[in-house]
Amino acid sequence: MAARVQAAPGDEDTYLSAGHFAEKDPVMENTPLLEGLHVVDLASFIAGPAAAAVLGDFGADVVKVEPPHTGDSYRALSRIPPNPRVDGVNYPWQLDNRNKRSIELNLKSSDARSVLERLVRWADVLVTNFPPRTRAKLGLDYDDVASLNLRLIYADVTGFGEQGPDAHLPGFDVTAYWARSGLMDFTRQRDAAPAISAFGSGDHPTAITLFAGIMTALYRREKTGQGARVSASLIAEGAWAAGMWLQAALLGGKPPRPVDRSDPPNALANVYRTADDRWILLAFANEDKQVPVFLEAIGHPEAAEDPRFHDTAGRRAHAADIVTLLDKRFATRPLAEWREVLDAAGLTYGVVQTLEECARDPQLAANQVVVPIEDGSSKPHLTLNSPVHLDQEQKVPPHPAPDLGEHTEEVLTELGFSADDVEALRTGGAIPR
Repeated sequence: MAARVQAAPGDEDTYLSAGHFAEKDPVMENTPLLEGLHVVDLASFIAGPAAAAVLGDFGADVVKVEPPHTGDSYRALSRIPPNPRVDGVNYPWQLDNRNKRSIELNLKSSDARSVLERLVRWADVLVTNFPPRTRAKLGLDYDDVASLNLRLIYADVTGFGEQGPDAHLPGFDVTAYWARSGLMDFTRQRDAAPAISAFGSGDHPTAITLFAGIMTALYRREKTGQGARVSASLIAEGAWAAGMWLQAALLGGKPPRPVDRSDPPNALANVYRTADDRWILLAFANEDKQVPVFLEAIGHPEAAEDPRFHDTAGRRAHAADIVTLLDKRFATRPLAEWREVLDAAGLTYGVVQTLEECARDPQLAANQVVVPIEDGSSKPHLTLNSPVHLDQEQKVPPHPAPDLGEHTEEVLTELGFSADDVEALRTGGAIPR
Protein backbone atom coordinates (compact mmCIF):
# COMPACT_ATOMS: atom_id res chain seq x y z
CA MET A 1 0.00 0.00 0.00
CA ALA A 2 1.30 3.44 -0.88
CA ALA A 3 2.25 5.65 2.03
CA ARG A 4 0.12 8.63 2.97
CA VAL A 5 2.73 11.31 2.36
CA GLN A 6 2.26 15.04 1.97
CA ALA A 7 4.66 16.71 -0.45
CA ALA A 8 6.39 19.86 0.68
CA PRO A 9 5.52 22.99 -1.34
CA GLY A 10 7.48 22.96 -4.58
CA ASP A 11 8.48 19.30 -4.19
CA GLU A 12 5.59 17.77 -6.14
CA ASP A 13 7.79 16.68 -9.08
CA THR A 14 10.27 15.02 -6.75
CA TYR A 15 7.52 13.09 -5.00
CA LEU A 16 5.88 12.08 -8.25
CA SER A 17 9.16 10.86 -9.71
CA ALA A 18 9.78 8.84 -6.56
CA GLY A 19 6.46 7.10 -7.02
CA HIS A 20 4.73 8.45 -3.93
CA PHE A 21 1.88 9.93 -5.94
CA ALA A 22 2.42 8.16 -9.23
CA GLU A 23 -0.87 6.32 -8.99
CA LYS A 24 -3.66 6.10 -6.48
CA ASP A 25 -3.90 2.94 -4.46
CA PRO A 26 -7.39 1.53 -5.08
CA VAL A 27 -7.33 -0.30 -1.75
CA MET A 28 -6.60 2.93 0.10
CA GLU A 29 -9.28 4.70 -1.87
CA ASN A 30 -12.06 2.20 -1.13
CA THR A 31 -11.28 0.72 2.30
CA PRO A 32 -13.06 2.56 5.12
CA LEU A 33 -10.68 4.05 7.65
CA LEU A 34 -11.90 1.94 10.60
CA GLU A 35 -12.52 -1.29 8.75
CA GLY A 36 -11.33 -4.17 10.94
CA LEU A 37 -12.07 -2.28 14.17
CA HIS A 38 -14.38 -4.34 16.38
CA VAL A 39 -16.89 -2.53 18.59
CA VAL A 40 -19.25 -3.98 21.18
CA ASP A 41 -22.16 -1.65 21.89
CA LEU A 42 -23.64 -2.51 25.30
CA ALA A 43 -25.23 0.91 25.69
CA SER A 44 -28.86 1.93 25.48
CA PHE A 45 -30.78 4.96 24.29
CA ILE A 46 -28.77 7.66 22.61
CA ALA A 47 -25.32 8.96 23.58
CA GLY A 48 -23.42 5.66 23.76
CA PRO A 49 -25.07 4.02 20.74
CA ALA A 50 -24.66 7.23 18.72
CA ALA A 51 -20.91 7.23 19.41
CA ALA A 52 -20.76 3.62 18.23
CA ALA A 53 -22.73 4.62 15.13
CA VAL A 54 -20.09 7.22 14.23
CA LEU A 55 -17.42 4.52 14.50
CA GLY A 56 -19.58 2.44 12.17
CA ASP A 57 -19.85 5.36 9.75
CA PHE A 58 -16.09 5.07 9.27
CA GLY A 59 -16.23 1.31 8.74
CA ALA A 60 -16.03 -0.30 12.20
CA ASP A 61 -17.86 -3.59 12.74
CA VAL A 62 -20.34 -2.74 15.51
CA VAL A 63 -22.18 -5.48 17.39
CA LYS A 64 -25.08 -4.17 19.45
CA VAL A 65 -25.96 -6.30 22.48
CA GLU A 66 -29.63 -6.04 23.51
CA PRO A 67 -31.86 -7.59 26.17
CA PRO A 68 -33.94 -10.48 24.80
CA HIS A 69 -37.50 -9.87 23.63
CA THR A 70 -37.62 -6.12 24.44
CA GLY A 71 -34.29 -4.93 23.08
CA ASP A 72 -32.92 -1.47 23.71
CA SER A 73 -35.76 0.72 25.03
CA TYR A 74 -34.73 3.25 22.41
CA ARG A 75 -36.57 1.11 19.85
CA ALA A 76 -39.85 2.38 21.36
CA LEU A 77 -38.96 6.07 21.77
CA SER A 78 -40.66 7.28 18.59
CA ARG A 79 -44.00 6.16 20.05
CA ILE A 80 -43.68 8.47 23.09
CA PRO A 81 -45.17 12.00 22.76
CA PRO A 82 -44.16 14.62 21.78
CA ASN A 83 -42.05 12.70 19.27
CA PRO A 84 -43.58 12.87 15.78
CA ARG A 85 -44.94 9.68 14.25
CA VAL A 86 -43.60 8.53 10.88
CA ASP A 87 -45.40 5.58 9.34
CA GLY A 88 -43.19 2.61 8.58
CA VAL A 89 -39.89 4.11 9.78
CA ASN A 90 -38.45 3.91 13.30
CA TYR A 91 -36.46 7.06 12.64
CA PRO A 92 -34.57 7.50 15.96
CA TRP A 93 -33.52 3.86 15.92
CA GLN A 94 -32.33 4.19 12.33
CA LEU A 95 -30.39 7.37 13.11
CA ASP A 96 -28.26 5.97 15.93
CA ASN A 97 -28.06 2.26 15.11
CA ARG A 98 -27.43 2.12 11.39
CA ASN A 99 -24.77 -0.24 10.06
CA LYS A 100 -24.78 -2.36 13.24
CA ARG A 101 -25.39 -6.04 13.92
CA SER A 102 -27.80 -6.92 16.73
CA ILE A 103 -27.59 -9.86 19.10
CA GLU A 104 -29.90 -10.69 21.99
CA LEU A 105 -28.11 -11.57 25.22
CA ASN A 106 -29.45 -11.75 28.77
CA LEU A 107 -26.57 -10.29 30.75
CA LYS A 108 -28.26 -11.36 33.99
CA SER A 109 -27.92 -15.03 33.01
CA SER A 110 -24.81 -16.79 34.30
CA ASP A 111 -24.53 -18.57 30.94
CA ALA A 112 -24.14 -15.19 29.21
CA ARG A 113 -20.74 -14.67 30.78
CA SER A 114 -18.98 -16.89 28.27
CA VAL A 115 -20.46 -14.87 25.41
CA LEU A 116 -19.58 -11.58 27.03
CA GLU A 117 -15.98 -12.66 27.65
CA ARG A 118 -15.53 -13.71 24.03
CA LEU A 119 -17.00 -10.41 22.88
CA VAL A 120 -14.54 -8.52 25.10
CA ARG A 121 -11.59 -10.52 23.72
CA TRP A 122 -12.83 -9.86 20.18
CA ALA A 123 -13.41 -6.15 20.72
CA ASP A 124 -11.18 -3.17 20.20
CA VAL A 125 -13.81 -0.89 21.76
CA LEU A 126 -16.55 -1.58 24.28
CA VAL A 127 -19.25 1.07 24.83
CA THR A 128 -21.48 1.07 27.90
CA ASN A 129 -23.79 3.45 29.72
CA PHE A 130 -24.85 1.32 32.67
CA PRO A 131 -24.91 3.28 35.96
CA PRO A 132 -21.96 2.40 38.21
CA ARG A 133 -23.97 0.14 40.52
CA THR A 134 -25.47 -1.79 37.59
CA ARG A 135 -22.05 -2.24 36.00
CA ALA A 136 -20.70 -3.66 39.24
CA LYS A 137 -23.65 -6.03 39.62
CA LEU A 138 -23.20 -7.34 36.06
CA GLY A 139 -19.42 -7.66 36.35
CA LEU A 140 -18.96 -5.02 33.68
CA ASP A 141 -16.72 -2.52 35.46
CA TYR A 142 -13.50 -1.67 33.67
CA ASP A 143 -11.46 -3.74 36.09
CA ASP A 144 -13.76 -6.71 35.49
CA VAL A 145 -13.10 -6.85 31.75
CA ALA A 146 -9.77 -5.09 31.11
CA SER A 147 -7.77 -8.13 32.19
CA LEU A 148 -9.43 -10.13 29.41
CA ASN A 149 -8.10 -7.79 26.74
CA LEU A 150 -5.18 -5.52 27.56
CA ARG A 151 -5.74 -3.53 24.34
CA LEU A 152 -9.43 -2.86 25.02
CA ILE A 153 -10.75 0.71 24.81
CA TYR A 154 -13.52 0.84 27.43
CA ALA A 155 -15.84 3.77 26.69
CA ASP A 156 -18.35 4.72 29.34
CA VAL A 157 -20.99 7.45 29.29
CA THR A 158 -23.05 8.45 32.33
CA GLY A 159 -25.59 11.07 33.24
CA PHE A 160 -23.79 12.66 36.18
CA GLY A 161 -20.23 11.34 36.07
CA GLU A 162 -18.48 8.55 37.97
CA GLN A 163 -18.05 10.28 41.31
CA GLY A 164 -20.13 12.35 43.71
CA PRO A 165 -23.48 11.92 45.44
CA ASP A 166 -25.49 11.69 42.20
CA ALA A 167 -23.23 9.34 40.26
CA HIS A 168 -25.73 6.50 40.69
CA LEU A 169 -28.70 8.45 39.31
CA PRO A 170 -30.08 7.70 35.86
CA GLY A 171 -29.64 10.68 33.59
CA PHE A 172 -31.26 11.76 30.36
CA ASP A 173 -30.10 14.69 28.30
CA VAL A 174 -33.16 16.72 29.30
CA THR A 175 -32.29 16.30 32.98
CA ALA A 176 -28.49 16.12 33.12
CA TYR A 177 -27.47 18.19 30.08
CA TRP A 178 -30.31 20.61 29.61
CA ALA A 179 -31.77 21.26 33.08
CA ARG A 180 -28.80 20.78 35.40
CA SER A 181 -26.35 22.85 33.35
CA GLY A 182 -28.31 26.11 33.50
CA LEU A 183 -29.08 26.04 29.77
CA MET A 184 -32.76 25.35 30.44
CA ASP A 185 -33.01 28.31 32.79
CA PHE A 186 -31.46 30.84 30.46
CA THR A 187 -33.01 29.86 27.11
CA ARG A 188 -36.47 31.16 28.00
CA GLN A 189 -38.17 34.47 28.27
CA ARG A 190 -38.31 36.10 31.70
CA ASP A 191 -41.35 34.94 33.69
CA ALA A 192 -42.01 32.12 31.18
CA ALA A 193 -41.75 28.47 32.10
CA PRO A 194 -38.54 26.67 31.05
CA ALA A 195 -38.80 25.08 27.62
CA ILE A 196 -38.27 21.38 26.93
CA SER A 197 -35.44 20.80 24.47
CA ALA A 198 -35.60 18.53 21.43
CA PHE A 199 -34.97 14.96 22.54
CA GLY A 200 -31.34 13.98 22.00
CA SER A 201 -30.05 17.56 21.80
CA GLY A 202 -27.57 16.84 24.59
CA ASP A 203 -27.01 13.17 23.76
CA HIS A 204 -25.70 13.74 20.27
CA PRO A 205 -22.95 16.23 21.18
CA THR A 206 -22.03 13.93 24.08
CA ALA A 207 -21.74 11.11 21.54
CA ILE A 208 -19.23 13.13 19.54
CA THR A 209 -17.23 13.76 22.71
CA LEU A 210 -17.22 10.03 23.44
CA PHE A 211 -16.21 9.31 19.85
CA ALA A 212 -13.34 11.81 20.17
CA GLY A 213 -12.26 10.14 23.41
CA ILE A 214 -12.32 6.71 21.78
CA MET A 215 -10.22 7.92 18.85
CA THR A 216 -7.78 9.58 21.25
CA ALA A 217 -7.49 6.32 23.19
CA LEU A 218 -6.93 4.38 19.96
CA TYR A 219 -4.13 6.80 19.09
CA ARG A 220 -2.67 6.25 22.55
CA ARG A 221 -2.88 2.50 21.97
CA GLU A 222 -0.90 2.91 18.76
CA LYS A 223 1.86 4.61 20.79
CA THR A 224 1.80 2.41 23.90
CA GLY A 225 0.14 -0.85 22.88
CA GLN A 226 -2.18 -0.51 25.86
CA GLY A 227 -5.91 -0.11 26.20
CA ALA A 228 -7.56 2.67 28.18
CA ARG A 229 -10.75 3.78 29.82
CA VAL A 230 -12.64 6.69 28.25
CA SER A 231 -15.48 8.50 29.98
CA ALA A 232 -18.00 11.19 29.11
CA SER A 233 -21.08 12.47 30.88
CA LEU A 234 -24.16 14.45 30.00
CA ILE A 235 -23.59 16.89 32.85
CA ALA A 236 -20.02 17.60 31.70
CA GLU A 237 -21.25 18.13 28.14
CA GLY A 238 -23.95 20.53 29.35
CA ALA A 239 -21.38 22.46 31.38
CA TRP A 240 -19.13 22.67 28.32
CA ALA A 241 -22.05 23.90 26.18
CA ALA A 242 -22.81 26.61 28.76
CA GLY A 243 -19.08 27.13 29.21
CA MET A 244 -18.65 30.81 28.37
CA TRP A 245 -21.10 32.05 30.98
CA LEU A 246 -20.47 29.19 33.37
CA GLN A 247 -16.82 30.22 33.36
CA ALA A 248 -17.92 33.72 34.32
CA ALA A 249 -19.96 32.28 37.19
CA LEU A 250 -16.91 30.35 38.39
CA LEU A 251 -15.06 33.66 38.63
CA GLY A 252 -17.85 35.44 40.49
CA GLY A 253 -19.47 37.04 37.46
CA LYS A 254 -23.21 37.44 37.13
CA PRO A 255 -24.42 35.76 33.95
CA PRO A 256 -27.59 37.24 32.43
CA ARG A 257 -30.87 36.04 33.85
CA PRO A 258 -33.65 34.88 31.51
CA VAL A 259 -34.15 37.75 29.11
CA ASP A 260 -37.17 39.97 28.66
CA ARG A 261 -37.30 40.28 24.89
CA SER A 262 -38.85 43.74 25.10
CA ASP A 263 -36.03 45.05 27.30
CA PRO A 264 -32.97 42.88 26.60
CA PRO A 265 -29.34 43.49 27.58
CA ASN A 266 -28.61 44.07 23.88
CA ALA A 267 -31.36 45.03 21.44
CA LEU A 268 -29.10 44.09 18.52
CA ALA A 269 -28.75 40.49 19.72
CA ASN A 270 -32.47 39.93 19.83
CA VAL A 271 -35.34 38.40 17.84
CA TYR A 272 -37.96 40.36 15.88
CA ARG A 273 -41.29 39.30 14.38
CA THR A 274 -42.01 39.96 10.71
CA ALA A 275 -45.37 40.77 9.08
CA ASP A 276 -45.95 37.08 8.25
CA ASP A 277 -45.34 35.94 11.82
CA ARG A 278 -41.77 34.78 11.33
CA TRP A 279 -38.76 35.62 13.51
CA ILE A 280 -35.39 37.11 12.62
CA LEU A 281 -32.40 37.02 14.97
CA LEU A 282 -29.98 39.94 14.72
CA ALA A 283 -26.35 39.22 15.61
CA PHE A 284 -24.07 42.22 15.16
CA ALA A 285 -20.52 41.60 16.35
CA ASN A 286 -19.13 44.96 15.18
CA GLU A 287 -21.92 47.33 16.13
CA ASP A 288 -20.13 50.63 15.48
CA LYS A 289 -19.63 49.60 11.87
CA GLN A 290 -22.84 47.65 11.32
CA VAL A 291 -25.46 49.80 13.08
CA PRO A 292 -25.34 52.72 10.60
CA VAL A 293 -25.53 50.27 7.69
CA PHE A 294 -28.44 48.48 9.38
CA LEU A 295 -30.38 51.67 10.07
CA GLU A 296 -29.90 52.80 6.48
CA ALA A 297 -31.09 49.41 5.20
CA ILE A 298 -34.28 49.36 7.25
CA GLY A 299 -35.19 52.92 6.30
CA HIS A 300 -34.16 54.82 9.45
CA PRO A 301 -30.83 56.47 8.57
CA GLU A 302 -31.65 59.42 10.84
CA ALA A 303 -31.52 57.15 13.89
CA ALA A 304 -27.75 56.87 13.49
CA GLU A 305 -27.46 60.37 14.94
CA ASP A 306 -29.86 59.64 17.79
CA PRO A 307 -27.91 59.40 21.10
CA ARG A 308 -29.79 56.20 21.88
CA PHE A 309 -28.17 54.53 18.84
CA HIS A 310 -24.93 56.46 18.58
CA ASP A 311 -22.60 54.39 20.75
CA THR A 312 -22.54 51.18 22.75
CA ALA A 313 -23.40 52.83 26.05
CA GLY A 314 -26.42 54.55 24.53
CA ARG A 315 -27.63 51.40 22.81
CA ARG A 316 -27.43 49.44 26.05
CA ALA A 317 -29.10 52.12 28.17
CA HIS A 318 -31.98 52.50 25.72
CA ALA A 319 -32.43 48.90 24.64
CA ALA A 320 -36.18 48.96 25.32
CA ASP A 321 -36.62 52.03 23.10
CA ILE A 322 -34.67 50.37 20.30
CA VAL A 323 -36.79 47.21 20.56
CA THR A 324 -39.97 49.29 20.29
CA LEU A 325 -38.70 50.94 17.12
CA LEU A 326 -37.47 47.70 15.57
CA ASP A 327 -40.63 45.79 16.49
CA LYS A 328 -42.71 48.33 14.61
CA ARG A 329 -40.35 48.34 11.63
CA PHE A 330 -39.97 44.56 11.21
CA ALA A 331 -43.76 44.16 11.48
CA THR A 332 -44.20 46.09 8.21
CA ARG A 333 -42.72 43.48 5.85
CA PRO A 334 -42.73 39.70 5.44
CA LEU A 335 -39.65 37.57 6.05
CA ALA A 336 -38.70 37.18 2.39
CA GLU A 337 -38.48 40.94 1.89
CA TRP A 338 -36.44 41.46 5.06
CA ARG A 339 -34.02 38.76 3.92
CA GLU A 340 -33.45 40.64 0.68
CA VAL A 341 -32.87 43.89 2.57
CA LEU A 342 -30.45 42.42 5.12
CA ASP A 343 -28.60 40.32 2.55
CA ALA A 344 -28.11 43.31 0.26
CA ALA A 345 -26.60 45.24 3.18
CA GLY A 346 -24.28 42.35 4.09
CA LEU A 347 -25.63 42.16 7.63
CA THR A 348 -25.43 39.18 9.97
CA TYR A 349 -28.75 37.67 10.96
CA GLY A 350 -30.47 34.34 11.30
CA VAL A 351 -33.91 33.10 10.35
CA VAL A 352 -35.59 31.12 13.10
CA GLN A 353 -36.40 28.09 10.97
CA THR A 354 -38.83 25.31 11.72
CA LEU A 355 -37.53 21.74 11.75
CA GLU A 356 -39.43 21.12 8.51
CA GLU A 357 -37.59 24.02 6.89
CA CYS A 358 -34.26 22.79 8.22
CA ALA A 359 -34.96 19.36 6.71
CA ARG A 360 -35.34 21.03 3.29
CA ASP A 361 -32.46 23.49 3.74
CA PRO A 362 -30.25 23.26 0.62
CA GLN A 363 -27.15 23.77 2.76
CA LEU A 364 -27.74 20.37 4.37
CA ALA A 365 -27.82 18.56 1.04
CA ALA A 366 -24.90 20.55 -0.39
CA ASN A 367 -22.68 19.63 2.57
CA GLN A 368 -23.89 16.01 2.95
CA VAL A 369 -25.49 16.75 6.29
CA VAL A 370 -28.38 14.64 5.01
CA VAL A 371 -27.63 11.49 3.03
CA PRO A 372 -29.74 8.64 1.61
CA ILE A 373 -30.22 5.35 3.45
CA GLU A 374 -29.34 2.42 1.21
CA ASP A 375 -32.52 0.52 1.98
CA GLY A 376 -33.39 -0.71 -1.51
CA SER A 377 -36.42 1.55 -1.89
CA SER A 378 -37.08 3.29 -5.19
CA LYS A 379 -36.99 6.65 -3.42
CA PRO A 380 -34.47 6.23 -0.58
CA HIS A 381 -35.26 7.71 2.80
CA LEU A 382 -32.88 10.38 4.02
CA THR A 383 -31.00 10.38 7.30
CA LEU A 384 -28.63 12.69 9.12
CA ASN A 385 -24.94 12.14 8.59
CA SER A 386 -22.66 12.24 11.61
CA PRO A 387 -20.88 15.62 11.75
CA VAL A 388 -17.27 14.36 11.55
CA HIS A 389 -15.73 14.48 8.08
CA LEU A 390 -12.29 13.78 6.62
CA ASP A 391 -11.83 14.94 3.04
CA GLN A 392 -9.48 12.03 2.39
CA GLU A 393 -11.80 9.31 3.72
CA GLN A 394 -15.12 7.96 2.56
CA LYS A 395 -17.79 6.99 5.05
CA VAL A 396 -19.81 3.81 4.84
CA PRO A 397 -23.23 4.55 3.34
CA PRO A 398 -26.02 4.27 5.93
CA HIS A 399 -27.85 0.95 5.80
CA PRO A 400 -30.99 0.01 7.74
CA ALA A 401 -30.60 -0.45 11.49
CA PRO A 402 -30.90 -4.10 12.58
CA ASP A 403 -33.97 -5.92 13.77
CA LEU A 404 -33.75 -7.19 17.34
CA GLY A 405 -31.42 -10.20 17.48
CA GLU A 406 -31.08 -10.29 13.70
CA HIS A 407 -27.43 -11.37 13.86
CA THR A 408 -27.32 -13.43 17.07
CA GLU A 409 -26.37 -16.77 15.53
CA GLU A 410 -24.07 -15.15 12.97
CA VAL A 411 -22.04 -13.34 15.63
CA LEU A 412 -21.95 -16.32 18.00
CA THR A 413 -20.60 -18.49 15.18
CA GLU A 414 -17.90 -15.92 14.44
CA LEU A 415 -16.97 -15.99 18.12
CA GLY A 416 -16.41 -19.74 17.90
CA PHE A 417 -19.62 -21.13 19.39
CA SER A 418 -20.78 -24.38 17.82
CA ALA A 419 -24.41 -25.22 17.03
CA ASP A 420 -24.53 -27.29 20.22
CA ASP A 421 -23.08 -24.35 22.18
CA VAL A 422 -25.74 -22.06 20.80
CA GLU A 423 -28.48 -24.51 21.76
CA ALA A 424 -27.03 -24.74 25.27
CA LEU A 425 -27.11 -20.94 25.53
CA ARG A 426 -30.79 -21.04 24.59
CA THR A 427 -31.51 -23.72 27.14
CA GLY A 428 -29.75 -21.73 29.85
CA GLY A 429 -31.66 -18.56 29.01
CA ALA A 430 -28.66 -16.52 27.82
CA ILE A 431 -30.28 -16.04 24.39
CA PRO A 432 -33.92 -16.50 23.40
CA ARG A 433 -35.35 -19.26 21.29
